Amino acid sequence: MTAVLSAGMLAGGLAYAQDAAEGAAPEAKLEQAEGGAAPASKQAKKNDGFWAIIFGSGSVATLIWLSLFGVGGIVIYFVVDCSIMIRPQKIMPQSLVSNVKAAMAEGDVIKALKVCESEPGPMANILTAGFSHVEEGFDVIQESIGAAADLETERIMQRLTWISVCANISPMVGLLGTVVGMILAFKSLGTGAPDIGALALTISFSLWTTAAGLMVAIPAIACYFGIRNNANRLILRMQAMTMELVKDLRNVEVVND
Repeated sequence: MTAVLSAGMLAGGLAYAQDAAEGAAPEAKLEQAEGGAAPASKQAKKNDGFWAIIFGSGSVATLIWLSLFGVGGIVIYFVVDCSIMIRPQKIMPQSLVSNVKAAMAEGDVIKALKVCESEPGPMANILTAGFSHVEEGFDVIQESIGAAADLETERIMQRLTWISVCANISPMVGLLGTVVGMILAFKSLGTGAPDIGALALTISFSLWTTAAGLMVAIPAIACYFGIRNNANRLILRMQAMTMELVKDLRNVEVVND
């Protein structure tokens, strides 16, 4: 009886092993026929990361991404720089205004000029231009102040303009990435048997560059107009304050030490 049971169990085990081998054979054949689809799918999953999109689409794609990162860094630098520079404390410090008012109340232009030299800045430069021509009449003083104010305004706006330049460049760089990605995608389709994973990576690259360009441009445009409006308000205040400080130069006399 035991021998019969042992023979039956052995026969069942052999039959199960044969069935398992027959089931594994078609799977192996299917993988061979598909050219190793399972490893390819695993590799595709590994290449889904953002860094794979940046560095896995060729040297041209990497250069475009580096350009986008560079433009974004320039935007951050100029936004921070202009935000620090375009402030009332930097353009027309209260200590400068108070000291110049005190000097003008005494009628001492030389003292007011020394105050401007000790606290350099946009407003100090404008006042210095006016005080330097005090002996030539009030009309010349006004012309000098107007020319200096235009020069200081241009200096401020030139730095601010770089934010607008980067805001216009970044979408173009993103569009260039999209065009390059489409060229590479159609090139892979032209081979007749494209790699689906590589094709998906190329299309993903082209869309990511457009998105990255817009993500740089939208905040840059918002920051540009916000800082520019603040700069215009401060410049108008500075010009009004300057004319208020120099209006007494019509009758002031130069005091020499």
